[in-house]
Amino acid sequence: MTFTSLLRTAWAQQNSLLTLGLDPDLNRLPEALKGSATGVYDFCTGMVDACAPYVSAFKPQFAYFASIKAEDQLERICAYIKQHHPHLPIIMDSKRGDIGSTARHYALEAFERYGADAITVSPYMGHDSVEPYFEWKDKGVIVLCRTSNPGGSDLQFLQVDGMPLYLHVAKLVAEQWNAHTGQCALVVGATFPDEIAKVRAVVGDLPLLVPGIGAQGGDIPATVNAGLDSQGAGMMINSSRAILYASAGNDWQDAAARVAKQTRDAINAAR
Repeated sequence: MTFTSLLRTAWAQQNSLLTLGLDPDLNRLPEALKGSATGVYDFCTGMVDACAPYVSAFKPQFAYFASIKAEDQLERICAYIKQHHPHLPIIMDSKRGDIGSTARHYALEAFERYGADAITVSPYMGHDSVEPYFEWKDKGVIVLCRTSNPGGSDLQFLQVDGMPLYLHVAKLVAEQWNAHTGQCALVVGATFPDEIAKVRAVVGDLPLLVPGIGAQGGDIPATVNAGLDSQGAGMMINSSRAILYASAGNDWQDAAARVAKQTRDAINAAR
């Protein structure tokens, strides 16, 4: 099954477009887990179990694990998701971008070491830098397009052949890079709903990974109205900190589940 097929099945079965980002911050872990050698693993798997009824994918942010030397715990977290929630895709958010020989090793890392179903990549070194990921034909390649950070406009609004660079990237991915239909998707931030609509108009039903709701303040109705595909889905709307850190007390799982359900419901209301 291709990544897109897996994703569409999850959207339908879960009745959810919500993706949960796994961004473990040691300073914000629940008090009961601080100082524990397995605190990151326990926190993330606890979040996975609590929020699984309300989400359609999980998105570990690689840097949060690597910076605290928790890659081994990330491996175990991904294996846990595969064992206990195999119907929910894992998106490795590592935003890789390097020459082809190096990219092949990044692909091995994401798809073989961690068992991820998709990876985020940068397009700015061109096709040969993303081509190695396409060798795994059942895996997803999610290309940065219009990012949610304010500085994204520094480059993404540059004009290329009469259109902003981010739309050129969207068109390139949809029309040329998505040779094995079902592999490609795009990152488009919720903080720019007008740009989401422009990307959707260019790429048809290509899936969109949409960060920026929750802690970053993206407007849910505006985001949903701009980004739905022709089937009323088509979006991986990510929330991380607003759900993960809803409580640092003993109710941390219950609080996260409550916020995840509220977010899922708000997205569905806008659909």
